[in-house]
Amino acid sequence: MDTTYSTPSPAPQAASTSEAGVIRPGRAPGRAGNSVFTALSYGAGVIIMGLLALVTAFLVYRALPALTASAQDLEGVSFMRGRDLWGYVAPLVFGTLLSSLLALAVAVPLSIGVALFISHFAPRRLAQGLGYLVDLLAAVPSVVFGLWGFLWLMPLLDPFYTWLSQGPLGFVPLFSGYTAPAKNIMTASLVLAVMILPIITATVREVFLQTPTLHQEASLALGATRYEMIRQAVLPYARSGIVSASMLGLGRALGETMAVLMIMSPGMTTSLHLLQAGRHQTIAANIAAQFREAFGLSVDVLIATGLVLFIITFVVNSLARWVVARRGAVYGGVGRAGRRRRA
Repeated sequence: MDTTYSTPSPAPQAASTSEAGVIRPGRAPGRAGNSVFTALSYGAGVIIMGLLALVTAFLVYRALPALTASAQDLEGVSFMRGRDLWGYVAPLVFGTLLSSLLALAVAVPLSIGVALFISHFAPRRLAQGLGYLVDLLAAVPSVVFGLWGFLWLMPLLDPFYTWLSQGPLGFVPLFSGYTAPAKNIMTASLVLAVMILPIITATVREVFLQTPTLHQEASLALGATRYEMIRQAVLPYARSGIVSASMLGLGRALGETMAVLMIMSPGMTTSLHLLQAGRHQTIAANIAAQFREAFGLSVDVLIATGLVLFIITFVVNSLARWVVARRGAVYGGVGRAGRRRRA
């Protein structure tokens, strides 16, 4: 019986590099493009860090003359009115934090309610329209909000402030001593609340929409009402997102200038009388009001107050990023939990 042996065919040779469209062995396609993209990405990150370092260095360098100036030198700064530097900065920090926290206290509950209505209650077309309106509200210039607050909101609030001050709550220091017009920190805070409302609403809405559908359906299947489902499934899942959105809104309120400058009558006290005009001032509005006629050491003093505002804003935004990373919520990136899953 004849046995036939098959001769193994030779292994295919690598194609010549001269042939068009043939990839050379050992070289992955697009490697050069990946290298360029990686270099550009690293370069963009370095540029951002470099800009932040340059801004910090500029503020510190220009603020040093004011930080190291003697009390005698600071007496020549007219708007300080005989105060030392920290005695001048403290009321500004107080007014900035107070107005921002009041705005946050008003805006956060409203934002959560609007976001819940858009994401879980409104019909699809109505939800889309409201979403567009919220995004459009975020693009309105601050000077427009200032005009709205000055020409419409202040006259509207005057009777209400009068009732608070002279009515049953008049004995409370927060509401006592009101005199028209309503150019006080409370009115400015309400305008700030309207300004940060779309930022918080848009962020919280996206977090609500990311709630797993299975969690919501399981809650409803167990007999929960829609309110109970939101309280048990949606809000716990979105807690970290609500915190981070609130921090972002707070960062916007801290740096707002024009609306506060147009509405609030300035003062340099640390008073808790919310309805009295001429009691409070914010850092950003004070810089805008004084910078035009400042010169010499006066400019350095204003830049020093700007450095304080920069530090406060940086701390607030860093805290927001820390909350996002700790809870695994997503806003402009992935949190720690998301990075683990992706890895």
